[in-house]
Amino acid sequence: MDRQLLQQLPKMDVLLTHPALTAAQGELPYHALKEAARAQLDGLRQGILEGRITALPESGVLAQAVITQARAACRPHLRAVINATGVVLHTNLGRAPLGEEAARAVYEAARGYSNLEYNLDEGRRGSRFSHVDKLLCSLTGAEGALAVNNNAAAVFLMLSALAAGKKVAISRGELVEIGGSFRVPEIMARSGAHLIEVGTTNKTHLSDYRRAIEEQGAEILLKVHTSNFKLIGFTEEVSVEDLVALGREKGIPVFHDLGSGALFTDPALGVPDGPTVEDSVKAGADVVCFSGDKLLGGPQAGIAIGRKAYIETMKKNQFARVVRIDKLTLAALETTLRFYEDHALAAKRIPTLSMLGATREELRTRAEELAARFAEVLGERCAVSTAADVGEVGGGSLPGVPLPTWVVELDPVGCSLDELEKALRGWETPIVGRIRREKYVLDPRTLTEADGEEILRALDAILR
Repeated sequence: MDRQLLQQLPKMDVLLTHPALTAAQGELPYHALKEAARAQLDGLRQGILEGRITALPESGVLAQAVITQARAACRPHLRAVINATGVVLHTNLGRAPLGEEAARAVYEAARGYSNLEYNLDEGRRGSRFSHVDKLLCSLTGAEGALAVNNNAAAVFLMLSALAAGKKVAISRGELVEIGGSFRVPEIMARSGAHLIEVGTTNKTHLSDYRRAIEEQGAEILLKVHTSNFKLIGFTEEVSVEDLVALGREKGIPVFHDLGSGALFTDPALGVPDGPTVEDSVKAGADVVCFSGDKLLGGPQAGIAIGRKAYIETMKKNQFARVVRIDKLTLAALETTLRFYEDHALAAKRIPTLSMLGATREELRTRAEELAARFAEVLGERCAVSTAADVGEVGGGSLPGVPLPTWVVELDPVGCSLDELEKALRGWETPIVGRIRREKYVLDPRTLTEADGEEILRALDAILR
């Protein structure tokens, strides 16, 4: 331990008067600079006591270290990341990214006042539901529509408002648990609905529902799309069409939790095949619930559509106030929905649909261009190659549906894959990729051109 070096440590108040720190107070809060200065001095003091530090940094270097630490402390915890995984609806990374128009609509709604609950034509109080309900009805063919803050809330509201105290029949194979331990049986119990399980885990027949009605007094039929897993092999399920036919015969409603909820599918536009909202409405389901931030490609929201009488009852339920949608989400949702008035335009302007529509040939071209750029700059510091691969939709949407892709593979020299992965996660704009086949893998499906340049900048700095 060097006592003389300890005595040379600057005092806190002296360090904070350094010109660089004085100038930084126009950008950073004083308390953040003070805490960073204290941390830097404590680190130096501890290093001297342990014999690790034998010389103090110059005052300018120390001041810059304080500014860097203070800036990091003031950085928002929720921030943008680069998704290089190829998983389009990555739940951990915020699912569907908004298009430019939707993001701009959020900004406009946030920066000032709006007609959120004001009827401009009549000059009196209006309804926040009015901004999207007619649009949703037009797009889906439903009689009524309601948007809340997420699909779990939409399902719970549907059950609370329409099924409380009633017996609800559902297949055992559809008693699912989704992210965050959201379990259908527990949600039904909390809503006041009484669960009647029908069929088995792998096979449920129409006759099982019929017996539930005739022998157990079922008053509602509920179908839940198993959007986050897929049963294969010796399986059978009852279609919405058949459930609706039985419901009409017995005079009881059919509700459908569609989960992901694509508004349309079109292989020619690259939109994966799967159950759509319109299919459910045409089949005659009385209420259909689905998510806004999955295959729809919009903000987090829960959407309920169906027969007007049922939707109006849901709107009047007290719980609707608890889970009501906010103005920023409404702005993004309306803008996203308007693109669906032209399917070809939606496939181009909604990022989720655009990414899902990218072909393997297109992705191969992008991967090879990216790899050539990387190899040019990184040289011998990193081996760069491309390869065919398979991605996934993610977000509990279309499980088991492969997304053929083409990826860039990196094999760094001088650091391990784990070290590279950690360093990229710690970059100014965090970069999240995959380690596969003993390579660090980047999938261009979820990358913009600007993302590619930022990744290259990060790699260049890290591998130096």
